[in-house]
Amino acid sequence: MDRWTEVELFVRTAELGSLTKAAEAVGLSVSAASRYLLSLEARLGVRLVQRSTRRLYLTEAGGEFYKRSKSILDDMREAEAAVTESMANPTGTLRVTASLSFCMQHIAPLLSQFTRRYPNVTVDIVAANRYTDIIEAGIDVAIRTREFEADSNITVRRLGQTRRVLAASPAYLQRRGVPLDPDELARHDLLIYRYANRPDELRFRKDKEERLIPITGLVYANDGQILRAAAHDGLGILIQPKYIVYDDLIAGRLMPVLDDWDLPRLTINVAFQTREHLPAKVRLFIDFLAERFKALDLERRWTS
Repeated sequence: MDRWTEVELFVRTAELGSLTKAAEAVGLSVSAASRYLLSLEARLGVRLVQRSTRRLYLTEAGGEFYKRSKSILDDMREAEAAVTESMANPTGTLRVTASLSFCMQHIAPLLSQFTRRYPNVTVDIVAANRYTDIIEAGIDVAIRTREFEADSNITVRRLGQTRRVLAASPAYLQRRGVPLDPDELARHDLLIYRYANRPDELRFRKDKEERLIPITGLVYANDGQILRAAAHDGLGILIQPKYIVYDDLIAGRLMPVLDDWDLPRLTINVAFQTREHLPAKVRLFIDFLAERFKALDLERRWTS
């Protein structure tokens, strides 16, 4: 039988002075309650409750067991209440890592609302364009563009997808012309992200046609914001995920190049340690981020 139910039933019986009332309080039938109480006494090898035709009272051993059991049950209720409260009001430090671009454009705008809602959580942002070991670095949430993790202790949740696009400033395109075919990129200055999967080539696709174009850059950088600034200055054509340059394209600061061709798309995922019970601060931040993606319809914007 369930030992906690045995103890809870016994304590309620002692407090209410009635097995029938205790059974109702615990949610058992009277016959089941009687079996639980007999099982508890048999396991302890002592009579806890003395019954008569008119009344029920505790034996000396029952009185001692009641005091200790009552204290344990009170502690358990407090522990459960504390856990429940922590789920609604999480505390502690939440360590989040992502590329500098993603941190600036999609995590920083969340912080004001998130910290107002959960004021006991301290957010520690680690901007990094190289993937670090989540567990070793003590990271709670990592935003990544790879679809799986080699470590089975890491769980991956999909946030959305983004196109990779080519774009340049109107001034550059007016000065150097607009390439109309992937082969024409050889005559242009390219701004290349050094940590791209294959920074020395572009794999284009349009309908059923595919082209593999070798490329070299005028400027290489390990961060998309550097390339974005260079593109604003008219230095060349960048190749970046659309989430980095979306606002620039909408505002006309950058113009799409070869937009009728598609490059391999990137899936944006959130990675976190696999746990049976995910800490509330982690679960709530991931849900918060997913809600932003949905509310702003970001995947549609970034793949159109």
